[in-house]
Amino acid sequence: MASLTAQNARIAANNIEYEVEEDEPLDSAVVEQMRQKAQEYLKEKNWAQATQMFGDLLAEDHQDVSALLGLAIISDSMNRFETLYEIALDILDIEPNSAIGLAYKARALQKLDRLSAATIANDQALLLNTNLGLAWMNRSGLQLLQGKFPEALRSARRAVELSDEDARAWANYGVSLFNFNRQAEALEAFDRSLERDPQQLFALQMKAEILGRIGRMREVIPIVRQALTLSPQDVKILTLGIQAFRALEMYEELKALSHQLVQVQPNDPFAWENFTRSLRGLGQFAEANEAIDHLVAMDASNVRILTMKADSLFRLGRYREAIVSADRAKRLSPDYAPARRIYEKSLRLMYQRKK
Repeated sequence: MASLTAQNARIAANNIEYEVEEDEPLDSAVVEQMRQKAQEYLKEKNWAQATQMFGDLLAEDHQDVSALLGLAIISDSMNRFETLYEIALDILDIEPNSAIGLAYKARALQKLDRLSAATIANDQALLLNTNLGLAWMNRSGLQLLQGKFPEALRSARRAVELSDEDARAWANYGVSLFNFNRQAEALEAFDRSLERDPQQLFALQMKAEILGRIGRMREVIPIVRQALTLSPQDVKILTLGIQAFRALEMYEELKALSHQLVQVQPNDPFAWENFTRSLRGLGQFAEANEAIDHLVAMDASNVRILTMKADSLFRLGRYREAIVSADRAKRLSPDYAPARRIYEKSLRLMYQRKK
């Protein structure tokens, strides 16, 4: 962080200019101007400039709690929870009974998987301030992690009452409703979360999952595309997109997305099966046959996969090989009708070809 007490300090890029001699404090009007500018950057989510400005304020006064709180918001927003924890401790060193400091400490501890310590810190925050939205949001998240769903719903409802503009509070409320199968209300809660933060990946994931569960597959697609711009390798979003494209028989899109998942998870049977199905749907049976080999290597006793391989070989006119694969499937599951049909068709056409 740049020191404001350094000789001839200047922040021209922030439209604030000031010069001070070494160890000379800044004028209070300049400090206030810096504080206002820092808050503007915070509102705009210009994290780099906001961090610089709050750092400059702390260089002027290392006990500037409002600057520390600004840095806490930034660290939380950027998922830098180790840093958030250190900032919370700095706040509590200055103000031991700071409810917001304890709430940020709890938030960091929760994200660092220290749930017991997080619960203690958050309970202390609520003892000091029962109307602190962040603490209620923390409590709902902790209760969700602990499987205390009725309590989580009550806490999440309280969080959105106190912090209507907090996208995370609405997301927790959505999850709480979802756990009670109140899908329409959960969907509305995630919509509200995304209104407040359109780039919240978790809310996009949950909205896509709910829409998929209720069969609104076409509505899943734009959400998946939006989420992939934020996190191109997110496995959950790739999976939800694959399910939607497969249900809608959009094979070109299914091919692209399942291939993407194959790149992320090379040993994932779900990825390879859907990549195979996309190729088959496009009539690319030679490529599909090669893809199926990956599936067979993962599970050589899967009757459905062996039958799909037999069918691909049949469509390529490779009847003898199709018979071998279908026969393996039949031996594993004698009552599996698709394997029997492929076996019989392949056998018949192989003898016809010989004649």
